[in-house]
Amino acid sequence: INAIFCTLLLSTFLRTILTIIKFLMAQTNPDSEKLSPYECEFDPLGSAQLPFSICFFLVAILFLLFDLEITLLLPL
Repeated sequence: INAIFCTLLLSTFLRTILTIIKFLMAQTNPDSEKLSPYECEFDPLGSAQLPFSICFFLVAILFLLFDLEITLLLPL
């Protein structure tokens, strides 16, 4: 139990130190080009998001369900 505690403590300490170093060394130079959402020279006329049909979502969920079922039954 002591080794697990030391590993968790060391990993938490290392993660904290690396996060602090990342924020201290980050260079931020925001300008209008970097803050713009598009790289092209035109502004969009409508919404940038396309409508997503619920049928595609249901097919994806069914695929994941059966894929998981096959994965779990494969070792048998």
